[in-house]
Amino acid sequence: MNWDSLKGDWKILKGQVRQKWGKLTDDDLEQIAGQREEFLGRLQQRYGYKKDEAEQQVNDWLKTVNR
Repeated sequence: MNWDSLKGDWKILKGQVRQKWGKLTDDDLEQIAGQREEFLGRLQQRYGYKKDEAEQQVNDWLKTVNR
């Protein structure tokens, strides 16, 4: 799945995001709203990832997304 597809299906995919990254709050998910940079920033904030680590986590997750 690419990011453009994810952005369009964000409301559907929030549950999968929550399963993978349980430290993200409902408010985080609402603020992210399918925005890649916001998503990466929230992962860095909640999990202490460096930017490249957050990007790798998201890229790996995108390969497994089911919708």
